[in-house]
Amino acid sequence: MAGPGSRYLKEPFECGHEHRFEATERIMALQFGTVEKRLERIEAMIGGVERRLWMTVFGVCGVILAQAVQGLVEFGPR
Repeated sequence: MAGPGSRYLKEPFECGHEHRFEATERIMALQFGTVEKRLERIEAMIGGVERRLWMTVFGVCGVILAQAVQGLVEFGPR
């Protein structure tokens, strides 16, 4: 550089804010990825619980219907 004055006013320099912003973006991307994986696991667990719940409901309905049919058969023709 030729001429009087400070070289820091004329030469470009790397700004720490840009690097910090990029690092923050990368960290946030990793965090969102982790949250997404956790949500997928939670959804899978909820699906399993839902299947078990429906099987329990159908089982209870089956027992009630079986008892009703058994009562009708016993009460029927004698």
